[in-house]
Amino acid sequence: MYANFVYLTFLYPIIYIFPAYAANGAPILFGGGRPLDGKAKLWGKRIFGDNKTVRGTVSSLLCGLAVGLIEYPFFHYMLPIAVLLAIGANVGDLLGSFIKRRLNVEKGASFPILDQYGFFVFALLFAFPLVHMPSIYGIIFLIVLTGLAHIFTNRGAHKLKLKKVPW
Repeated sequence: MYANFVYLTFLYPIIYIFPAYAANGAPILFGGGRPLDGKAKLWGKRIFGDNKTVRGTVSSLLCGLAVGLIEYPFFHYMLPIAVLLAIGANVGDLLGSFIKRRLNVEKGASFPILDQYGFFVFALLFAFPLVHMPSIYGIIFLIVLTGLAHIFTNRGAHKLKLKKVPW
């Protein structure tokens, strides 16, 4: 009984969301290059900005897919979910950048909640139709974990000189 609770509340949610986490982190390692928006403007403002690149987006999708392929032998249903989680994570991240550009938030500036949870919310929304979602307790755990992971991974990436800012 206790082992089942631990699995359903902590382990399975991590397994489930990991493709989105990989997709969200990949551009820090593999990004750079040409801006995804081609420096195009909408209403006089950049669509996404210089930090959203073609290479970062492609690496994000590929890393999310790679995690799905690793999970597939153990959880056959996870491959299509991983694809949707990776796509959703990208849409959420790009939407966050789009909103920040519209609100004149400076390049690299922190925007609480949107920066930490945009990718997460959209990843879950995109994957929701395929079911197999974690329980409500698992989702609550992931909300806390995502917030903490955001703080520690970004500070670590900053210390390793992978990011210019620690948020």
